[in-house]
Amino acid sequence: MSDLSLTLPRGVAWRRTLGYYALFICLGLGLAIFGPTLPSLAAQVHTSLANMGLLFLFSASGYSLGTLVSGRVLDRVRGHPVLGIAQLTVAVVLFLFPSVPSLELLLGLVACKGFAEGFVNNGANLLLIWTHGRKVSPFLNGLHFFFGLGAFLAPFLVAQGMSTSAGYQGVYRILAAFMLAVGLVLLFLPDSPVPVHTASGRGEASGSVRAHLPLVLAAALFLFFYVGSEMTFSGWVYTYATVLGLASAAGAAYLTSVFWLSFTLSRLVSIPAATRLRPRQILPVLLVGCLALLGLGLAFPGSRTVLWLMAAGLGFCMGPIWPTGFNLVGQSLEMTGRISSIILLGDSLGNMVLPWLVGQVIGAAGARAMVFLIAGSMLLTGAAYGAILRLRAIQPSNDEENAKMQSPRSG
Repeated sequence: MSDLSLTLPRGVAWRRTLGYYALFICLGLGLAIFGPTLPSLAAQVHTSLANMGLLFLFSASGYSLGTLVSGRVLDRVRGHPVLGIAQLTVAVVLFLFPSVPSLELLLGLVACKGFAEGFVNNGANLLLIWTHGRKVSPFLNGLHFFFGLGAFLAPFLVAQGMSTSAGYQGVYRILAAFMLAVGLVLLFLPDSPVPVHTASGRGEASGSVRAHLPLVLAAALFLFFYVGSEMTFSGWVYTYATVLGLASAAGAAYLTSVFWLSFTLSRLVSIPAATRLRPRQILPVLLVGCLALLGLGLAFPGSRTVLWLMAAGLGFCMGPIWPTGFNLVGQSLEMTGRISSIILLGDSLGNMVLPWLVGQVIGAAGARAMVFLIAGSMLLTGAAYGAILRLRAIQPSNDEENAKMQSPRSG
């Protein structure tokens, strides 16, 4: 990862960074708003809650496609207008949600929203790396803190809206107005970061994916298994707790909130930690912590105390894993838009596959299967992390490649 930020004025870097942080608050709000409003949306389009599960499939499919396409676009086009248009698209779709009369139209809008959010996710991560270079680690943790903050706030905003005459429709439109403002700011934000290979005078670096393909695939698998674990626990712990009689409906809702609160706090704590510790020092501790907590859940499946400890502890241990792992890979190779999109495809597919699989297994084998499957997925996350370290060891570091390619010419 080259350190192009050394020549960047501090004001420019901070304007960009704050813009990306605002995008990720929107991303967290947009992804977490579905769950609490599903019954209301189902009544609006006159369908069952079972059919509303298609929303997640269509959203994840659009998200995966947007992630894949965005890499090629961001390597060729100025990033800020692209992200601004993507965020404006999300805002328009959210504004339309409360007026949609049919499930088919709602699914089409959800897929469109997911496609745009795929651009936002890949673009904000990538442009932040291009902005800060080798110093990106705490900024990347900060970016994902703001995602967690948005996801944590969404259920509370829905609860407040439902207690007033505005209802869920008002919540969607208020969020749409906020996202519209953020989209306009990004659309006209100057000084879009230049792709790393362009800034360093290397041309398009079209062979970079092929040269680093094993490492890129290992990173994609790391995110696939990690994100699958995170979204499975957050999405299914409510069902797990209520089916096993470990919590009431209200208690299970608070259990989910505890997970997201702990998750968000850990990302906040990880910001200063990332300035002092390397990813190779942080990730093993987090992975071992997750596995230890899941082991407690497997050993004491009927314990309410262990379930609450698992929710709070997993949230805290899982929170920094995504940005820390992504940063580790960014230190190992030149992060182009195309490489970033392939790696982040693992994120979007993980968000889709394991939660769906857990639903199928719970239906056949019972709710206790959830902890077994998450533990297995976290073990595979650890295996992918080991593969990343091994592949880093057998290839030249990105800093060495940068040193060889540097040109003495100015400007």
